[in-house]
Amino acid sequence: MATQTPSSSTSEVSTNRERDDSSSPRWKYEVFLSFYGKDTRKGFTDHLHADLKRKGILVFRDDEALKRGEYISQALLKAIQESQYAIVIFSANYALSKWCLMELAEIVEWEEKKRLIVLPIFYHVDPSDVRNQSGSFAEAFTAHEKDPKIDKKDTDMWKNALRKAGSIAGWHIHDGYESTIIQEISGRLSRELNSKFSRHDYDKLVAIDSHVDKMMELLDMESDDVRFVGIHGMGGVGKTTLAEIIYDRVSSDCRFEGSSIISCVRKNSATACDLSSLQKELLSTIMQEEIHVYNHHQGIGMIMKRLQNKRVFIVLDNVDSDKQLTALAGDRKWFGPGSRVIITSRDSHLLRTHEVKHTYKVKPLETTKALQLFSLSAFKKTHPIEDYKDLSMDFVNYAQGLPLALKVLGSLLFGRKIEAWKSEKDKLKAIPDPNIMDVLQISFDGLQESQKELFLDLACLFRGQHMVDDKFYEMLESFGHYRIDIDVLVEKSLISKSQIGWLSMHDLLEELGREIVRRECPQEPGKRSRLFRLEHLYQVLKNDTVS
Repeated sequence: MATQTPSSSTSEVSTNRERDDSSSPRWKYEVFLSFYGKDTRKGFTDHLHADLKRKGILVFRDDEALKRGEYISQALLKAIQESQYAIVIFSANYALSKWCLMELAEIVEWEEKKRLIVLPIFYHVDPSDVRNQSGSFAEAFTAHEKDPKIDKKDTDMWKNALRKAGSIAGWHIHDGYESTIIQEISGRLSRELNSKFSRHDYDKLVAIDSHVDKMMELLDMESDDVRFVGIHGMGGVGKTTLAEIIYDRVSSDCRFEGSSIISCVRKNSATACDLSSLQKELLSTIMQEEIHVYNHHQGIGMIMKRLQNKRVFIVLDNVDSDKQLTALAGDRKWFGPGSRVIITSRDSHLLRTHEVKHTYKVKPLETTKALQLFSLSAFKKTHPIEDYKDLSMDFVNYAQGLPLALKVLGSLLFGRKIEAWKSEKDKLKAIPDPNIMDVLQISFDGLQESQKELFLDLACLFRGQHMVDDKFYEMLESFGHYRIDIDVLVEKSLISKSQIGWLSMHDLLEELGREIVRRECPQEPGKRSRLFRLEHLYQVLKNDTVS
């Protein structure tokens, strides 16, 4: 039977491994295959090699490129050092080959330097025989120790390499279907090699662990139900980043038979043709083969047919309409038991209408964490430089905990002198940063006209918090607004409503509304739809310039 030997978590090796980016080599190969040719070259190794190549993984197989000799060549050493993973296929006669043992010694040495990830496969051998050099491995070393050309220091080095490699969790193939294990290995490598985040990247993500822990509780990976989990919150708050991290951590879990992350669904689904292309992407990445979808109606049927018996992990990022969800994840019955689908959206009502019962709202960072995130962008460290502390706090207060704004402003100010910081602070009072405003405006653009008018009135004329009661609604209705539009703005994360009924708007969203009004006529306030600055009101009344 082909089974994976117990381990702390072989699926998390790539994300838990610390790497020194400054000293790591530039990868030339993604996988180095080490094997004894007479045992597996024309069978298991050939099939594994073909499947890895089919998935677009760059593989080095030494019998293709290098002639064997008495000693391991520098070219082979270089190939090992320039590989990201080494798959070592331990077969019955592996230890008979001095060449294989020399390869293994170099692989283990590079693994100890944390520049290579070793994935052992125990092909019809017991892992304990590899670790302890018993069974056929003992017979091989008896022969090596009698060979006058082999030094004892070499055999000691080889035994140490076998002991260490044999202790790494891997796959134990005894009998059963080898193709199943090959698919599992190549699928895992494909997902990990396409992983967006390295450990170094994780260290730059402030306060992410608490979000991840709460999401993992909602996902409840041990349950066999098909579960949809929503992530919602205002633009720029970090929904996509959270979903990508969860995907990186979970998609390589061997319990899943396939995974896919569909990015920017909103942006890439303007037409039915675009929806079918997203369906094609979803199916092709999960099935690991090219799948053709000619229209989105056909795509729905194909997803149902292909995935209803598969345990899959899917992320649909940045969804803003029911038609998108209907085309990509219309029903839990489309997916096999234990499947998980994460949906990120700015619209909590969309998640409710799709009956997403498990949802998580991502909120802005509190001040301490916000300062840390800003500092990582502005100074490449977790705290500001002494002379910049006060100015840093000014920008942190401006961003009001929004990660997008903190990163944009920190990156803009990186390496600049203090005079430039002061200038940018003054500039923001007059002209908001377009990189921040453009992201926030996506939510505004998706509103109906009556909702846009209400948002602009709230941004320009109702500063601060307001208790939502009958008097408040009566006041809104006197302006021609509708009560339901308040609920819509809350659902789309453009305003917030506390449990006790206080209504508030994030400072940057308020600034967005005011900037939209300012753009109506930048030079002449009297030609704008709303006046919200005293100096503009005075100017208009004095010059009688109302249009």
